[in-house]
Amino acid sequence: MFKIFIILILCVFNVAYATNAEQINLVDTWVGITTLGVFIVGYYVIANEEKYDVDKSLPALFVGIFTFLLIAVYFILNGLDIKLVHEEAENVILEIAEIFFFLFVAMTYIESLIYMGVFDKLKYNLVSKGFTYKKLFWATGFIAFFLSPIADNLTTALILSTVLITIEKHKKEFLVPGAINIVVAANAGGAWSPFGDITTLMVWSSGKGDFLDFIYLFPASIVGYLITAFLLSLVVPNTKPEFDANIPIPKMKEGAKAIIILGILTIVMAVVSHQVLDFPAMWGMMGGLVLLKIYSYKLKKEYGSEHFDIFQSMSKIENNTLMFFFGILAAVGALYFVGWLTLASVIYEPNYLGATYSNIAVGFLSAIVDNVPVMSAILKANPNMDHANWLLVTLTAGIGGSLISFGSAAGVGVMGKLKGIYTFNSHMKYAWMILLGYFVSIAIWYIQFDILKFY
Repeated sequence: MFKIFIILILCVFNVAYATNAEQINLVDTWVGITTLGVFIVGYYVIANEEKYDVDKSLPALFVGIFTFLLIAVYFILNGLDIKLVHEEAENVILEIAEIFFFLFVAMTYIESLIYMGVFDKLKYNLVSKGFTYKKLFWATGFIAFFLSPIADNLTTALILSTVLITIEKHKKEFLVPGAINIVVAANAGGAWSPFGDITTLMVWSSGKGDFLDFIYLFPASIVGYLITAFLLSLVVPNTKPEFDANIPIPKMKEGAKAIIILGILTIVMAVVSHQVLDFPAMWGMMGGLVLLKIYSYKLKKEYGSEHFDIFQSMSKIENNTLMFFFGILAAVGALYFVGWLTLASVIYEPNYLGATYSNIAVGFLSAIVDNVPVMSAILKANPNMDHANWLLVTLTAGIGGSLISFGSAAGVGVMGKLKGIYTFNSHMKYAWMILLGYFVSIAIWYIQFDILKFY
């Protein structure tokens, strides 16, 4: 660790001289230092949102918007070409828009399925079968692992943590490992799908891997998850939760199954849009939104306006999450523009840590900082590494966020659902189990790509 610390310090001093000559370097100016300072303070507030009772989207948006405006003012004051700032802002907006609208459509479909009673039915089926807490632990974990590649890790974690608290409201010996299990499963499941996590979506959208490339991460994802889940299951009680047999069986609304099919079709359209037509994946997603809107019109004509309204689903989307991503990606764009992200590319050089060790370290960094800005920074820096290492950083950034409770969007979401139960301290009690799974996943990657050359 001491060696890594020294390397990072050296990188900070070398960053001003390692920048590509074609890129503007403002790190040693007042605007460069202020941009970094504002980002650090903003991220401190984000990490302590519960302490200050401030939604994370507010500091993220402030940092993202303010830093770009600050850079523009600097350019005007110093007689520099403001067109460069304008072009960079447009590039950042384009990158954000692709992710923003992709998530917007995905969230609309999830909210529509919730409204149609799909997840209420799932919740009832789990509880009514008389499973023990241990079986419910495994059931929610496997559902999270295989739902996350489709619905994304944040949405999956929110849905299944709601199921968890419905099953049992007080028994911490079930709720805490169950919550950790859902977070780890959602992040691990999201790592092997282009739209299972915001980081994988960013990697896919940037052209660092094709759709099928991510499936190569399935062995590392599931084996690492199973190691952690097995260790967690050892502390879960084997008793049964109480169940009221008089509870009416929930029914899905008419049209629910059709919306599920449309959701699957929308994912196919996104894949075809990006892989075959070379369009942004969000183009296919927006096409799927058109299909849902048409079907909403059909349901309205058949059952009335109260049966299903797509705009009602849109109104329930977690806009603070979308605003957070907008702000944080804009902030990373500002850091890149002034030259700070050259630090990432320096660390990746062979005479420092090199690609593999840097990517392993990314997992620990994403646990502290959150995987979205870390991945955004890496993509902006664009270090020179092979395809296998781009898959490794996708894996480590995704599953590394599970190491700390607030290291991923999934973890933050579950903390909000299980306030006072799933906390930083309760998570850290079992962190060694997650760390072991993390290293097992990396070992699987190493065997698969470096030893067997299986790619």
